[in-house]
Amino acid sequence: MSPALTDDLGEPVELAGAPTRVVSLVPSITEAVAVSVPGVLVGATDYCTHPAELDVARVGGSKYPKLAAVRAAAPDLVLANAEENRPEDVAALRADGIPVWVTEAAPTVPAALASIRRLLAEVFGADPEWLDLAEGEWTGPVPSVWATAIVPVWRRPWVLLGRDTFAGDVLRRLGVANAYAEHADRYPRPPLDELRGLLSAGRGADRADRAADRGGQGAGRADLVVLPDEPYLFTPDDGPESFPGARCAFLNGRLLTWCGPSLAGARRTLTRQLEEALDG
Repeated sequence: MSPALTDDLGEPVELAGAPTRVVSLVPSITEAVAVSVPGVLVGATDYCTHPAELDVARVGGSKYPKLAAVRAAAPDLVLANAEENRPEDVAALRADGIPVWVTEAAPTVPAALASIRRLLAEVFGADPEWLDLAEGEWTGPVPSVWATAIVPVWRRPWVLLGRDTFAGDVLRRLGVANAYAEHADRYPRPPLDELRGLLSAGRGADRADRAADRGGQGAGRADLVVLPDEPYLFTPDDGPESFPGARCAFLNGRLLTWCGPSLAGARRTLTRQLEEALDG
């Protein structure tokens, strides 16, 4: 029996050795493990779409996994996340004697990369090249703010990025401040009229006022709407009509929200997609 490890939440994870049968309940972790430790995954959620060729048992969704299917895969480790997975499901699997490693809901890109690095190193003894590349790409100096955005991730009701989110930090490292970065909730649900008011204030402010607001992480004004294609699939025909006259940037949601191999090289694509909003 190997010495007990502890996951990101400080819970012990007792393993008999390096895991060879792993079920991942987190799409981004699925991709990270599949690329970094090929062959160990035996189960993943229905939303684990990368790598595209991944051929493992499917165990339902992240929020509501089919625990019977997880157990049937006979895992020697299950991988979960504090934000994406329910504590009661983690507890139920642990009660069955199945080790579960829970990663934190990381508030920044460096924290998320450090979490994945520790998981891969301590559990699997892996040190993948993509992780070095991603750290080099995303942990440098943070640029000045050139836009302040509202960032919906769902509609009906509208749900936005708020404080301390991985995706919000990705945007900030691209020079885009989040208008709700100081909100009490990580995923606030403001009324549409409030969002339109922020955008109207942003259009009405003069250059000096907008610069001052950007320096304050978007204090009451916004001049951009960022619309990712996941978890909600925003498109030019579904989303912008709610924000008449606003600049809208359509971003690859996986590159914006997944901490995994897709981060290596993501900066160029996301920057191009943001620049398209300026040219539009």
